Amino acid sequence: MTLGELFLEAMSSGVITNGEMTWITDHQPQFSRTEEAVALRLGRMIDEGSIQLGCRMPLSN
Repeated sequence: MTLGELFLEAMSSGVITNGEMTWITDHQPQFSRTEEAVALRLGRMIDEGSIQLGCRMPLSN
């Protein structure tokens, strides 16, 4: 998983999971400047309520 993939998934679903938040905090020391900016944007979107902390429901067929 990369931060870019996680960001796109959170943007498309409107949800970020606790596990994804843990992954971000665990990998934060290795982020490039660009990734730091993405993480800050993601945090702002969570603060604004446009991305919710929770779980994603699998798509049913």
